[in-house]
Amino acid sequence: MDEKTRVQKDIVMFEENIKQLNHTKLSEKQKKIIELATQYYQDTRYYSEKKDYFTAFGCINYAHGLLDAILKTQ
Repeated sequence: MDEKTRVQKDIVMFEENIKQLNHTKLSEKQKKIIELATQYYQDTRYYSEKKDYFTAFGCINYAHGLLDAILKTQ
């Protein structure tokens, strides 16, 4: 799988996970973490548009890590 395809796959996965969290009750701290994860997601999209897939992949991985921390504590 090439870098572009991998980043696109991770973007879709993030969007699915964020939808799942939007339907749950979250604390204020969790909401702040989701906001930060969303900012990394937006950075991913920015770097993807610039064809900097290395940086985009790093951003989306960090975004996934933040969401995973919340999903695992639900």
